[in-house]
Amino acid sequence: MEQIIFYCFAGLLLFAASMVITIRNPVRAALFLILAFFTSAGIWLLLEAEFLAMTLVLVYVGAVMVLFLFVVMMLDIDLAPLQEGFAKYLPLGILVAALITIEMIAVLGASHFGLELVSAPIPHPADYSNTKEIGLLLYTVYVYPFEIASVILTVAIVAAITLTLREKKSKSQNISEQVKVRREDRVRMVKMDAVKPERNEHQESKS
Repeated sequence: MEQIIFYCFAGLLLFAASMVITIRNPVRAALFLILAFFTSAGIWLLLEAEFLAMTLVLVYVGAVMVLFLFVVMMLDIDLAPLQEGFAKYLPLGILVAALITIEMIAVLGASHFGLELVSAPIPHPADYSNTKEIGLLLYTVYVYPFEIASVILTVAIVAAITLTLREKKSKSQNISEQVKVRREDRVRMVKMDAVKPERNEHQESKS
């Protein structure tokens, strides 16, 4: 029964992933990506990775994908250029997909990941804590890669903020300079003598 559920989830995951990269409507592509996340979480539940499955649903489906859907719907993307570019790059996309498929079969084939080499996961007792095991691995065996990844993410956040707040060429207002302005800096009084306009000869002849 477990193998049947796995193959059902795997087939649904492949279908959802293929629809994400082939469908032309970005909103529908995002919905199929949500379906792919849910089926991946189901496969992780079969592998007794409950913490990763719940994290995938809560973080990616509950936060990231909802935000992505709001952004896509608010931008109102024009689908005409996307439809034109899809047919233009279709041969190149098929070639790249075929190369990736061949590489995955060569690396993840039955000769490397068969049941003879990689046995099925052993069922754990009821008091087994998946979250505890992940924490022990992260902060003992993989503590240095975990810290390096956190530093890289922090640098990426700082770089993104710096690029956002960099000085732009467009005109901007400096509120502090506007508050400190004085009348002498903006207004100049010019004294001019009153000048009576001269009458031309044509007006004099009429008079």
